Amino acid sequence: MTRTPAKHQAHPTRRALLATAGAAIGTGAIGGFPTIWAQNIKDIVLRHAGPPVTAIPAIAEQASKDLGFTVKMQASENADLLNRFLSQSSSIDCADVSIVFLKYLIGRNILQTIPVKKAKDWDKTIPLFTKGEYPDGRKASRQGTMPLNVLYATSAAGDKVTDGTPTEFLTGLPTVTNADTLGIRPDLMSRPVTSWADLLAPEFKGKAALQDSPTVGVIDVAMAVEARGDLKYGNKGNMTKEEIDKTIKIMTEVKKSGQFRSFWGSFDQSVNLMASGEVVVQSMWSPAVAAVRSRGIPCTYVGLKEGYRGWGYTLGVMKHVSGMQLDAFHDYMNWYTSGFQGAFIARQGYYAAQPENTKKFLSQAEWDYWYGGKPAATDMLNPYGKLQEKAGVTRDGGAFWDRMGNVAVWNAVMDEDRYLTRKWNEFITS
Repeated sequence: MTRTPAKHQAHPTRRALLATAGAAIGTGAIGGFPTIWAQNIKDIVLRHAGPPVTAIPAIAEQASKDLGFTVKMQASENADLLNRFLSQSSSIDCADVSIVFLKYLIGRNILQTIPVKKAKDWDKTIPLFTKGEYPDGRKASRQGTMPLNVLYATSAAGDKVTDGTPTEFLTGLPTVTNADTLGIRPDLMSRPVTSWADLLAPEFKGKAALQDSPTVGVIDVAMAVEARGDLKYGNKGNMTKEEIDKTIKIMTEVKKSGQFRSFWGSFDQSVNLMASGEVVVQSMWSPAVAAVRSRGIPCTYVGLKEGYRGWGYTLGVMKHVSGMQLDAFHDYMNWYTSGFQGAFIARQGYYAAQPENTKKFLSQAEWDYWYGGKPAATDMLNPYGKLQEKAGVTRDGGAFWDRMGNVAVWNAVMDEDRYLTRKWNEFITS
């Protein structure tokens, strides 16, 4: 079930206005206006690729309805998605690009820049992305791949980024973000979980799980290792070879002791591990915790004293897109950040980078629960109309800035990425 409030229909898109203008031209009412959009808008197709959690057909259907051209979603898991970006970018027009993936793609003639002036609601994008700071002026953590450090291109060519200094050219438009932590089964535990170190606690031997990803899993590992007091990192999101070696050595010993039940690679795997009770503590995504709870099974996304691991996506456009299709992309990205998509993913537990727009498409009860940190005034439904959370429940982690304001480290591609990947694979197969 998708919901489009009446106010959404009250603001016609530029494409709709052009189509109307084209019709007027046909009657001779006005002259000198290009009719090409009015004639060809229905023939335009944008192929949007992303992970399953964001490349959602219902969002494409609403965009196509509102904009007058066709948006087609193509969903792939993250490893396959990155391979598509690198080797099949001509089969994609625009994409959900993780801030982590930007380090792989920039300078490879895959993406083109987006002029800031084309982003209609740029001023509504959270300063955590655009300035690297919180609304109260506090500076955000620079550990890992901080969004600010890959967001601005040095020029229209887009082959280099500025490492934080704003320019007029974006590598992608910020769209989705969240702050991740550990998911737990409180009904199967004898004590509270308050630290990342609990991922390695002996009493959870054989009942813990990790995300099988060197760019994410190793950061969860580092949070746990540092919290336990084994190592103090200079930058958990950009380790030296020595830090990588020490980390993998510690974790190999932990693994051989039988600590880990599994290493999961997909959303569904993480949900099933927790729902079955095979695992009681694991690195997890917020919507996965909600998915477990929707089955009537206790599951909590715990706020930990060391903070969260943050991440974000941008909407990027491929190098080959030009002419009318590029104009269509600019309209699409502005539609995409105008609120409907943000509300859709909010009902799954994700945040939009333009919360102010998202609020317009949520009921007051939904806004208070998903963003405000207040108890749900009514049952919370997912985007398809099924129960997500029961009335009276408060979202784990509290309000938006309670979570996003406590990011300790960002998902990352490290300078020693190739070395890390090799060592991580050795760890997984050990």
